[in-house]
Amino acid sequence: MTASPARRPRVLSAVGTGALAPLSAAHLARELAGHGDLLGTVDAFRTADELRMLAAAEVLVTGWRSPRIDAEVLDRAPNLTHILHVAGSVKEKLDDEVWRRGIGVSSAVDANAIPVAEYTLAAILMSNKRVVQIAREYRERRELIDQAELGVIGNYRRRVGIVGASRIGRRVIELLRPFDVEVVLNDPTLADDDIRALGATPASLAELCAGCDVVSVHAPSLPSTRNLIDAQLIASIRPGATLINTSRGDVIDQAALTARVVGGDLNAVLDVTVPWALPSDDPLYDHPNVLLTPHIAGSVGTEVDRMIDAQVAELRRIAVGEELAHPVRFESLATAA
Repeated sequence: MTASPARRPRVLSAVGTGALAPLSAAHLARELAGHGDLLGTVDAFRTADELRMLAAAEVLVTGWRSPRIDAEVLDRAPNLTHILHVAGSVKEKLDDEVWRRGIGVSSAVDANAIPVAEYTLAAILMSNKRVVQIAREYRERRELIDQAELGVIGNYRRRVGIVGASRIGRRVIELLRPFDVEVVLNDPTLADDDIRALGATPASLAELCAGCDVVSVHAPSLPSTRNLIDAQLIASIRPGATLINTSRGDVIDQAALTARVVGGDLNAVLDVTVPWALPSDDPLYDHPNVLLTPHIAGSVGTEVDRMIDAQVAELRRIAVGEELAHPVRFESLATAA
């Protein structure tokens, strides 16, 4: 079957000034202009020029700092057929009206899952080696530390618990396959046979938390998952184990987690917290058992270009009349992160 000849869709970028690093912003503009007629870049839809470009646009490119796309915006975009999101979740950016009007939506959520899974893999391997704790002690003592002092460390035959078979959770399981660890998975949406097919051992959430050396959380933030890892589960985690969270802070009872960490027998790797930036006097900043990072597990730096490239590929598909490779279905929003 002969492919349709490529056309050049009219494209408007609403990613926002300063939302991307300069090199990534230039990369996005260059790629959009290479595969479509780039009308311009806007931060909002207020001025006459912004509204003129919006009215002409067939494809709208959005990102982390884009204005919300609601019915009022859509009323001013009569030619709009697609929205391409060069970031992860679209839940906070797109009104339900987008899908009701039949506008195709694509997100770079799959591309963004890759670095989160890589960060998680690194955190798992380093946690079982107690790298953060040993490095801090080494810095303080400034002398070699005898291995006999280190206790039980290493990754051989350790148990790693994955909470949630999300895109990221599944990717982490894949990345762990070359290592001599047992992967335990809890996901209430999957049957035990489906979990085994992923290469993991099924377990209840209580069994997973109590029986693993690392507990890594990959559940979405939903009303049903608030404090999913509650105080009782946190108390059940074995002494010396590590809790990793690259999902959302509200999935874990943070007060209970903080109390257990401050007690001295639980380690934590936290890329997300509640609030996003903790108060300056929060004990997690300085605790020797905590690695706290400012939401960098997802795409940063060069990794942002992967998301851009994924959505530029969607633009190329639109240009030749092909279906989107990464469509966001309305029915999936209820369980999406």
